[in-house]
Amino acid sequence: MVLSMMNKTRPTAGLVFFAFCLTLAGGIAWAGPYAPAAGVTGTTAIPMDSRDFVAWATGYENYLQGAELDVAFAHAQNALGPAEGNALDVVSLGRGGSITLLFAPFADGPGWDFAVFENGFDDTFLELARVEVSSNGVHFARFPGRSLTGAPVSGFGAVDPTDVDGFAGKYRQGFGTPFDLSDLAVDPLVISGDVDLSGITRVRLLDIVGNGSELDADGRPIYDPYPTSGSAGFDLDAVGVSGGAPYPAGVYVPPATPSGNDSAGLGDEGGCFLGVAGRRKSF
Repeated sequence: MVLSMMNKTRPTAGLVFFAFCLTLAGGIAWAGPYAPAAGVTGTTAIPMDSRDFVAWATGYENYLQGAELDVAFAHAQNALGPAEGNALDVVSLGRGGSITLLFAPFADGPGWDFAVFENGFDDTFLELARVEVSSNGVHFARFPGRSLTGAPVSGFGAVDPTDVDGFAGKYRQGFGTPFDLSDLAVDPLVISGDVDLSGITRVRLLDIVGNGSELDADGRPIYDPYPTSGSAGFDLDAVGVSGGAPYPAGVYVPPATPSGNDSAGLGDEGGCFLGVAGRRKSF
């Protein structure tokens, strides 16, 4: 089913929402080789109010809801239009779910071409999703994602953003993860002409079940907070198109010796709760 852009649906009146986050007493040292969190030198995080955005999703199709998903978080139209930066104004995919967003055709430009926004409460509570694009709605080319998180992450656990590359959900609420269509230049579907990088009309997000059962582009298990419930999986705020804007300035220099924090979850020391009318989501 395809729906056109409309006013974003808010949760049904009468439902009472609450959010509560626990944080670590100290900071986390970034240990991996990839870009760091929003606000850190060398980040690629794109703020939702960036003037580089020229278009946003205007419709959606094939919203396939995954497991552990409350109906209150299943409003797909919440992903249309500009990012809100609101933890509740999202559509949750559910565990293993997916959605395809529709756009006026856009092309590969000189910099990043689009950015995906999630609703992570902080810089390390990262629920990840694979990202694919299509020019015809039939063939989808997938961005190669990599995860260096070396051990399972509990539902209350943390993921070091410098251990994640090529997946949506790398940055906290209000900051988008950018994607460059040129990274797909050697994809077989692009080479064959089945996916035309000069006329992308669809972006598909697929929730990653973060228990290690799914593998990254290099064959490593992918870990993110698991299990979660209520609004399980990737929580999509919006996807915005830039037309090839430059990446943020600055260079991230990884530490010479890993701190060891990158493979450990927070356990009971951190996490967030999100609830609907007395029903708590723990993740």
